[in-house]
Amino acid sequence: MTSTFVRILLCGALVWPATVVADEGDADSQLLFNGRDLNNWIVTNTPPETWQIRDGMLICTGKPYGEIRTRKMYQNFVFEVEWRHLIPGGNAGIFLWADDIPAKGVPFHRGIDVQVLEHAYGNTRSHTTHGDIFPIHGANMTPDNGRGGSRAFPTELRGRPAPEWNHYRITCNDGDVHLEVNGKLVTSGRECSPRKGYLCLESEGGIVHFRNMKIRELPDTPIKPKDVAIEYRGYESLYTGLNLSGWTTTNGTDLTGSKSYRGWESADWMLKHTGSETVAIAADASPARGLLLDIQRNSDDSSVQVQLKFGKAVVSLATLSEVEPTPGVERKPGSWNRIICDWSGGSLSLTINGQTVPVDSIDVGNKPASLTLKAQGGVTFANLFAQREPE
Repeated sequence: MTSTFVRILLCGALVWPATVVADEGDADSQLLFNGRDLNNWIVTNTPPETWQIRDGMLICTGKPYGEIRTRKMYQNFVFEVEWRHLIPGGNAGIFLWADDIPAKGVPFHRGIDVQVLEHAYGNTRSHTTHGDIFPIHGANMTPDNGRGGSRAFPTELRGRPAPEWNHYRITCNDGDVHLEVNGKLVTSGRECSPRKGYLCLESEGGIVHFRNMKIRELPDTPIKPKDVAIEYRGYESLYTGLNLSGWTTTNGTDLTGSKSYRGWESADWMLKHTGSETVAIAADASPARGLLLDIQRNSDDSSVQVQLKFGKAVVSLATLSEVEPTPGVERKPGSWNRIICDWSGGSLSLTINGQTVPVDSIDVGNKPASLTLKAQGGVTFANLFAQREPE
């Protein structure tokens, strides 16, 4: 494949160097969506109900907030997709070079976000509805046509309102990203990190249709380990974001289909406890080799205990409260804490916010595992994952 280096004059005085990949047609392109199934995609923190297939289109309901990602990581490529919103003011996005699961305390991955906004969302100094690009949740990018921050703004307003279709052609090469909106290059960024990772489609409230998704891979370029996103670690969501399906009371009552239970509430991508009494719920975490979950205390008097059960044996992973909190836990209400537990080697290891925390020794063996959350007061949970063996 050949590349042509040109200088493109945009908006009068703006001169921005861009790498334009010669169009070689569809010969080397592969479909990322065949119009029939999601074989090339992994549902990360949204349930299957969020993504429906009809008439060759992938239809996102927008609920809950979250994403699906490609099975494969990509470095340099040309990605094309058609999309349209069905509801005025709808929000969605396409993430580039993303990690395997969302960042701490949010429903979306670290990566480069290519904005997919409907016109009624509005255009402001801080964003447009015509193809912004920006790094998010720990990613980095130097924008072209920026406004003092890290967001790249389009040099021409070419997006079409609902229910019209829009075409995006996204070229990613050696850490540079270029977006063509409806046939014209208008947005660009450079020096991206990560610059190898997964592609994601974002569910963020609006009903959005995708079709004609295809990708053409370009030759690899030298890359540093720090610029490679986190590869799939086997995490699968324990929480649908729609209801309490998959969870039970401690006496075994199935909460499938329920939106709430004695202070517990399914609140889109968040699982919340708001009750004054201490109430526990549990989820089956077997077969698994680890867990990951994010927790936020919402007030000084709220508290939560996280427990793992292996058969009849119980081990406390963390206690979040103002009084004698588990080491590594943020004391301040409103701070998110990420708990990662691993027992793949037959014994438990635990980190909280990246800090190793001592945990009781226990014979895990091949015993079934379950996760129990016991909360009092205002506590919010997100990104509840069991870690299975990667495919």
